Amino acid sequence: MEPAGEAFLERLQSEVLVFDGAMGTMLFEAGLVDGACPELWNDTRPEVIQGIHRAYFDAGSDLVETNTFGGTRLKLKPYDLQDRVRELNVKGASLARSVCPPGKFVAGSIGPTGHLPDTFEPLGDTPAEVFYENFREQALALAEGGVDLFAIETMMIPDEAIIAIRAAKEATGLPVMCSMFFQWGRDKNIDRTMWGTTPAQAARLLLEAGADVVGCNCGDGGPARAAVIIREMRQAVGDFLVAYPNAGLPKMVDDRTVYELPPEAMPEAYPPILDAGANVVGACCGSTPEHIRRIAEVVRARRRP
Repeated sequence: MEPAGEAFLERLQSEVLVFDGAMGTMLFEAGLVDGACPELWNDTRPEVIQGIHRAYFDAGSDLVETNTFGGTRLKLKPYDLQDRVRELNVKGASLARSVCPPGKFVAGSIGPTGHLPDTFEPLGDTPAEVFYENFREQALALAEGGVDLFAIETMMIPDEAIIAIRAAKEATGLPVMCSMFFQWGRDKNIDRTMWGTTPAQAARLLLEAGADVVGCNCGDGGPARAAVIIREMRQAVGDFLVAYPNAGLPKMVDDRTVYELPPEAMPEAYPPILDAGANVVGACCGSTPEHIRRIAEVVRARRRP
């Protein structure tokens, strides 16, 4: 099957598309324990991964992302899985592809490596070419498994995001969405990346690197701040924007991690995100298919004439 990335971009010309929700939250509910490798479940628990993807499609997602957020060689090394990069990414993409309905899309998830560019002295530990090769290797495997596009996400360092975009585009030619993690400075009521980049600056940098869609995900400000971030980006660029915030902040309740916003509360924040100019909306940490079902209802209501 030929990748449908161009069809995805064409759809964005005329409608808002619905992304999926959290993968990690669903995996923990299914029994993943702290410290275990989520990507290994692509091999050991494929039916669980397929079930999560299917649940999001059934809830109204137009696209889902693969269970490969930590699928680079650098990220898999602590689990001694660095030699299984191709296998785990191909399987992750194939699992999502196998349950993807006609007219829907699969995005290959690429997350940060957990390392710093060596230009960040004295903390940097990884040369740019190592980042590039890691992201290139992952992108090629995801493309082999059948993704339509990439979701380079939760990036905290613009330099790493730029390298990931270049590697994915140059290796495969597939479309790229890239989203940054923004911290909310409550005292000044501003949103910045870990390294001080503004939403407008980030949008320009990512687009200049070759991204087709840019935006924000996760972040400590939740969906209310996502609307502010998207508005700042829209004022700076005219390109496609994506927002998939977390379901508020986590807290411990009876030894379980619970997020602030239940499914019935989270969609209230989405009209402002759509008004700000988002072309793709979904949710991140703490969200479930029921969150996406409610968010999809908000989007569908906007689609009606």
